[in-house]
Amino acid sequence: MIALLLTFASGLVDIAGFLGVYKYFTAHLTGTTVQLGRSLATRNWSNVLAAAIIIGAFVGGSVLGRALIEIGSRRRIRRIASITLAIEAAILCAVVLKPSSFAARPYWGLCLLAGAMGIQTATLTGIGPLTVHTTFVTGMVNKIAQLVSHIGFRAYDLMAGKSRTPAEHHHQKQDIEMTAFLMCVWMCYVAGAAVGTWSFMLWGLRALLVPVGVLLVSLVTDQFRPLSIQEEKEQSEA
Repeated sequence: MIALLLTFASGLVDIAGFLGVYKYFTAHLTGTTVQLGRSLATRNWSNVLAAAIIIGAFVGGSVLGRALIEIGSRRRIRRIASITLAIEAAILCAVVLKPSSFAARPYWGLCLLAGAMGIQTATLTGIGPLTVHTTFVTGMVNKIAQLVSHIGFRAYDLMAGKSRTPAEHHHQKQDIEMTAFLMCVWMCYVAGAAVGTWSFMLWGLRALLVPVGVLLVSLVTDQFRPLSIQEEKEQSEA
């Protein structure tokens, strides 16, 4: 559930940053990397700087988030996600408190939003056997296609009587459940972008208070069900 909420928040941050700061998306890097190459080719140095800032800030935020999770793993801090989510919420609040300053200095806004998204990306990446990124959905759409292919071929084998073992039925059920979950993740990103567009038209960059609220809900949840235990485990086994 928290993964869905965080994905919704990312979609909202992504579109709010695009509409309110510099017409760049800050929650994923594929399009930004393409824009960087295009801007280099056309010698549009202001766009080169904008794209470079987004990529650098996102990577920096992600490194910070992973470093904090590593610290949590080494010191057995079960609720380390509360720290990363609190940092992200504080960054978004900083953008909300002084929206007019980013009209004159949009690069600072890009830096803050991309850094916040990098931190969130590092905070939660594992849901059971799935790798889930809450700030971009390209990999998950590819995973959905892969799962749908597996489901189709396995269904054919089951109907043709080529395989009727309990294990095959279990894997089929598991793949269907994972596909449904990833579809929900994708839809949450779309919903976040839609709500972000609507709320930005009403409130401007104050629309970022909506994902701040989502982060607060996630932070409270972390007190009862620590979010980063799996992340800490992965770090300790790496």
